[in-house]
Amino acid sequence: MRVLIATDAWHPQINGVVRSLENVAERADRCDATVEMLTPEPFRTVALPSYGEIRLALARRSAVARHIEAAAPDYIHIATEGPIGFMARVVCLAQHRPFTTSYHTRFPEYLSARAPVPLRLTYALLRRFHNAGAGVMVSSPSLEHDLSARGFRNIMRWSRGVDGELFRPRAERLLDLPGPIFLYVGRLAVEKNIAAFLALDLPGTKVVVGDGPQRVALQVEFPEAVFLGSQSGETLAQIYASADVFVFPSLTDTFGIVLLEALASGLPVAAFPVMGPRDVIGESGAGALSSDLREAALRALDIPRDLCRAYGETFTWEESARQFFDNIRLAHDHVRPPAEAA
Repeated sequence: MRVLIATDAWHPQINGVVRSLENVAERADRCDATVEMLTPEPFRTVALPSYGEIRLALARRSAVARHIEAAAPDYIHIATEGPIGFMARVVCLAQHRPFTTSYHTRFPEYLSARAPVPLRLTYALLRRFHNAGAGVMVSSPSLEHDLSARGFRNIMRWSRGVDGELFRPRAERLLDLPGPIFLYVGRLAVEKNIAAFLALDLPGTKVVVGDGPQRVALQVEFPEAVFLGSQSGETLAQIYASADVFVFPSLTDTFGIVLLEALASGLPVAAFPVMGPRDVIGESGAGALSSDLREAALRALDIPRDLCRAYGETFTWEESARQFFDNIRLAHDHVRPPAEAA
């Protein structure tokens, strides 16, 4: 099975979409599949307004069609709703090629945090985008229920995983800071609600890993916090293992791979009881969920680290890849001719 994945999210971006697609591609051969990626790399790009590190490809329909023809895929998966994803969808519809999609990001909520755009309008556009495919993959039960209520069809579950060898408990501590250490890892942007974490009255030290358009403003407003910038690989893993609680203040994430990285590192999670944390933590006992984030962060200090590690190990990239390719096979076994959908 030869699969072409069309995505607007790719290196040098560091986010959950890129990590998910990378890990699926790396494990394709174990699922009797090969993967070709159609990313912004071959195209000219422009910076996304107000979000300079994200660049949008100037992808023309003819160029995308040539890439698809050269890849000669059995199946096409459109991972994002950006210029590449849109043009891949146009080509698939014109050539009567079935395709699947995935819903990674709550763009309506993200957009409304920056501009006065009605949620119903953005959801209508996204529903039209995804309903034309043979299936739309989502990461959690909460997201499935939410999109189903909004009229999205052919929804399929695709969970996420974690590298349990890299992200693991460690005896040594990289961070030499007053404890307890409360950690945030992720993009520094308004939709991530990071100020809700940094404003908490907590003992010890707050540490922030990541970059984004809000970094300078947050550093000015919260000078007592420690900002470490973007980190990855072994250094990031050591930072996780050096902290005491992982605080996840987002109200809009669909899943949160960083939650799995924290858990695999033996780090309990504190978060609001919303989509993402609610689905990942559930009844595991590996985190504290509360509408009072300070109360959750303090309560998480008492959660055993070995419990968090054991639960984190139940999420694997091997299982995530298997779900992804099984979904593609299932969707195309029951495919209808692709067409514009309301």
